[in-house]
Amino acid sequence: MNALELLWLIPLLPFAGAAVNGILVRNSQKGLATAVGIGAPGLSLLVALAALWQYSTTRPGETIQQAVYVWTTGGFSVDIAFRLDPLSAVMTFVVTLVGFLIHVYSVGYMGHEPGYRRFFAFMNLFMGAMLLLVLGANYLVMFVGWEGVGLCSYLLIGFYFEEEFPPYAGKKAFVVNRIGDFAFLVGLFALFATFGTLDFAGIEAQVLADPASATAPYVFGFSVAGFVTLCLFIGAVGKSAQIPLYVWLPDAMAGPTPVSALIHAATMVTAGVYMVARSNILYQLAPEISTVVAVVGAATAIFAATIGLAQNDIKKVLAYSTVSQLGYMFLAAGVGAYVAAIFHLATHAFFKALLFLGSGSVIHAMGGEQDMRKMGGLRRHLPWTYRTFLVGTLAISGVPLLAGFFSKDAILAGAWERSPALWAIGLVTAGLTACYMLRAVLMTFFGKFRGTKEQAHHLHESPAVMTVPLGILAVGAVVAGYAGKIPFTHLDWLGGFFAPVIAVIPGHEAQAGHHGLALEALLVSASIAAAGIGLLVAWRIWGRNRGLDGGSAWAARFPRIHHLLENKYFVDEIYDRIVVRPLAAIARACWKVVDILIIDGALHVGAFVTEMTGDLGRFSTTGNVRNYALYFFAGVLILFWWMIF
Repeated sequence: MNALELLWLIPLLPFAGAAVNGILVRNSQKGLATAVGIGAPGLSLLVALAALWQYSTTRPGETIQQAVYVWTTGGFSVDIAFRLDPLSAVMTFVVTLVGFLIHVYSVGYMGHEPGYRRFFAFMNLFMGAMLLLVLGANYLVMFVGWEGVGLCSYLLIGFYFEEEFPPYAGKKAFVVNRIGDFAFLVGLFALFATFGTLDFAGIEAQVLADPASATAPYVFGFSVAGFVTLCLFIGAVGKSAQIPLYVWLPDAMAGPTPVSALIHAATMVTAGVYMVARSNILYQLAPEISTVVAVVGAATAIFAATIGLAQNDIKKVLAYSTVSQLGYMFLAAGVGAYVAAIFHLATHAFFKALLFLGSGSVIHAMGGEQDMRKMGGLRRHLPWTYRTFLVGTLAISGVPLLAGFFSKDAILAGAWERSPALWAIGLVTAGLTACYMLRAVLMTFFGKFRGTKEQAHHLHESPAVMTVPLGILAVGAVVAGYAGKIPFTHLDWLGGFFAPVIAVIPGHEAQAGHHGLALEALLVSASIAAAGIGLLVAWRIWGRNRGLDGGSAWAARFPRIHHLLENKYFVDEIYDRIVVRPLAAIARACWKVVDILIIDGALHVGAFVTEMTGDLGRFSTTGNVRNYALYFFAGVLILFWWMIF
């Protein structure tokens, strides 16, 4: 069987699993719900691996496109079509593998939840929507997946709908993403108006044949490429949680921990980075927008990293870490290092999924507690969780020979070539990342246990169904980096593999060039030094069993800075004052004045008169024939009087 002809089956299987668990399986059939919930993404992974193996061995670098059926015809013709090329191949591998491991882990983590069947239905739907997004051959199919992951995030963040905060957090994520999605749609309209198609291949062919078609003036002083890429990037800002639309992602921690892992590692937030990389030919022709992408990414990276230094909820630390790392990816895409952006996306998927699932193992052992100030000393009780969490921490910190070191170094190298200032911001962010991540390790696993006696009595390592995925992800956090650029060598498998999907337009080079040995040594040394300094600072403050005392001393020394970081720069409060409250006031005025006073009041007079006329008129409609004869006789008299006089 030709696996390359079964691309449609990769997203269909999770969709089918969602339908079966959501409609046919009953809550009492937990075993069946598990089989369907794990089996659907597992089969999708097998089909994906078979297709990717056949692709890499028989048709590497080619673009394979399959139209399943014609969605619309006429002046606006779009196919439901799937595309396999190096970019979608890497994304499919990451989504299916990491997504499947998160599903397996969820069996243990969510085993006692009453909404078990519903949870797996939503998770399968989430994975299917993301696979539709990355395999779609045109922007419209991508947008269907784009909206699908937005819907699933709403459903899963608000999974505990009987509590107060999760539904609010889910609604917040949904509303904030609508802002970006509106701009995304406007960009699609502009694309179709200009090129007459939304197909990736069709747009690329037209741009390569005539670059002037994309650089021609359009609206508001933008070129076609400038306007489209700006709209698409606004969509990415919402979906991938960048300044100023990042505020939904930290609150998304209200959902179950496997949901956080899936959102942060394998779905949704990576969609914006993928979309920008997929649209690289347009971004190359809009250098001013690419600069905006790089600046926003760099600003988000360092902004979120500083907040991570003062958070005490273990999942919130990881949430701001994700916001920061996504900023890193956009920094890479903005400076034209698209390969480095996807490289970091892939390595980040492994160590961020590992970190979130590791935090879930800790929360599971602590009976739901997420405050690191009430933890401590857990490495003795959760040895496997501790070791794997430490691997993920060292990987995201950029420690040499682990995955994060290679992808982070590739981003910094690309940033150096475009802007030393952006490189400096990226370097400082790397140091901050190492600092707040080691802080999380020290507060959680070292020192004395600070929880209750009841929590101490129930401390235990998670079952194998949870720890085995941690081990596999830890291996990925170590070895995934060797697929990309390895410093001081010419080895760069991912760069060569991606070459066919990075359009080369004369004068608009998409990737950073090669550095001399001395400069490369300097850049690598600076990267290692930043990680080392960050780890050292964290150890000096929170290490040596200082724990909370070290953090308290730091907070006492810099109280205003600590207060500002602990409260996340008060961005949510500012948004509440200048956006939420004014809009709520306008809505209230529309309700009280427009709806009640005008529509239900003044404009209701006509309806009131009609109602009163009907009420009076019905008294004359009694059904009594003698009354009707009397009315007829009275009418004749009135008519006679009118004619005579």
